[in-house]
Amino acid sequence: MQWNDESLILGVRRHGESSVIVEAMTRGHGRHMGLVRGGRSARMRPILQPGNSVLLTWRARLDEHLGYFSVDADRLRAAGLMQSPLGLFGLQTLAAHLRLLPERDPHAALYEAALVLLDHFDEPQKAARLMIRFELALLDELGFGLDLSRCAATGERGDLVWVSPKSGRAVGRQAGARWADRLLALPAFLAPEPVAAGAEPAAQLAQGFALTRFFLARHVWEPRGLRPPDERDSFVRSVAGAPS
Repeated sequence: MQWNDESLILGVRRHGESSVIVEAMTRGHGRHMGLVRGGRSARMRPILQPGNSVLLTWRARLDEHLGYFSVDADRLRAAGLMQSPLGLFGLQTLAAHLRLLPERDPHAALYEAALVLLDHFDEPQKAARLMIRFELALLDELGFGLDLSRCAATGERGDLVWVSPKSGRAVGRQAGARWADRLLALPAFLAPEPVAAGAEPAAQLAQGFALTRFFLARHVWEPRGLRPPDERDSFVRSVAGAPS
């Protein structure tokens, strides 16, 4: 058994005296593990860092085996990510989210979205919007996607400002006015059409993170007995404290 694929390093752990087990998100083969012989050498350590993009070759006698990785460097961004709290917590949050996916289950769209996100951790507001969209895409890939395209009550696409916590569907301003205290806020940047009198940008980001947190907790973290990742909370605080 053998394949080659583009990959993003998510984590590394020691195995024996000189080898490591690498966890990677691949474009075509999903989240995958493999043993790298000599992975603790001075040559390989800088390459096998979370956040780096590499080219992997996986080999095993049988498909269900752990197998071995051969690794070639592609884009080594880890050092840059570690220089700021936003980059560090953003990378850790991204890895925690990708670990929610079944192992070896391809999710090419999420892989591409992760690469885009990694390239924008030096832009706090843009990184925050991308992370919120990534979390929405993750929910969708896990089978719990939200429908933010039109009002659940009227079918209209304009002036959508709420989300039903029960159905995960958008609700218009007038249609949801009576139940506003029971609904989740929909930030204007996620609405399908422009929204009049939207909240300030910082408030919209807070609304977006609260929205995705609610549905991740309900559908993913709590059913699996997981706590929300502390790194995510740190990332959100880093965004809030960054200059606009």
